[in-house]
Amino acid sequence: MTSPSTSESDTASTSASPAALPEEKIGRLGIPYLFRYWQRKNAAGTGPSEVSGDRDLDCTLLAGLNLNVLETARFFNPIKRPSFEAFEDWIIATNGGAMDDAELARLRAALAGNTVGSAIGSLDGVEGLTSEELAFWDDKGYVVVHDAVEPAHRDEAAAAIYDFLHASPTNPNSWYGRKFGVSIWVPLLRHSAFLANRRSPRLIKAFSQLWGREDLWAIVDQGGLNPPERGDWKFPGPHVHWDATIAPPHRFGVQGILYLTDTPAEQGAFSCIPGFHRRLDEWLGMLPAGTDPRVAIRREPGFVPIAGKAGDLIIWHHLLPHGSSPNRGSLPRVAQYIALRSTRWEYTAEWA
Repeated sequence: MTSPSTSESDTASTSASPAALPEEKIGRLGIPYLFRYWQRKNAAGTGPSEVSGDRDLDCTLLAGLNLNVLETARFFNPIKRPSFEAFEDWIIATNGGAMDDAELARLRAALAGNTVGSAIGSLDGVEGLTSEELAFWDDKGYVVVHDAVEPAHRDEAAAAIYDFLHASPTNPNSWYGRKFGVSIWVPLLRHSAFLANRRSPRLIKAFSQLWGREDLWAIVDQGGLNPPERGDWKFPGPHVHWDATIAPPHRFGVQGILYLTDTPAEQGAFSCIPGFHRRLDEWLGMLPAGTDPRVAIRREPGFVPIAGKAGDLIIWHHLLPHGSSPNRGSLPRVAQYIALRSTRWEYTAEWA
């Protein structure tokens, strides 16, 4: 275990490993790419940086270190400009004071351009998506993975969200008025049940089938509690949207949400426009000049809620318009956002 010390063009290649810099530091965690990342983040806002980076490897780095993108961005204060040693100390402290040596070794190997397998070892014999489910995915752009996690971890994750909010599933008044403002997001990242769900064999197998590879990394994402609407609390969104760029060329990517409790369609369920990713190019080409696609999509018909049972995981193509929905049921929708990405992946740098 490692403990703290005292003291682009439009697209990116997915095959080459990052080149080392002469002044590169290895650091206590032994990850050369981490120093490059720190250099770029500290240089942000101070002028052009000579330290290159790759968006996909940045994501792999943070996922492998069990870090959330937003919390890491907040760490890099442009006034204080933390040292590399302080950055490593923060990483270790954020992970509870120690890092797993085997997980660090896997991350080092992947960032060096070596082939690595699944985070949990062999996926042989793990139940995956059927041929019918894969065909449904190709057509509709989403798939429901039933019983994706262990029931105990599922229930622990739901309880953790309520505990974090100082709320109770049996006390409706506790579902509202949170200190985080009017939002359905719950910034709970590294609870043990959240970690266990991200390492579920069935869940990892499903993502690996869609990616066509096993060198996947779980994005450190948050939870959610979408309570029923009432007079003083209306659904704040997110409404139908994309989290990805819709600039060409369009690339493959996935997102996911795990229902931690039974979620009928009217209970604030995840919603999408099935199959829209297949006609996105055509739709964009038909928009009148000057139209903002992200506004126009809100008027598009066919936005449907996807019901599910506790433990069901919905994976969707990131070019599928999606969002949450107003909860007109009697109980909150309780969920954990989960997605896995490969070490390297093609992306479009332009945002549109």
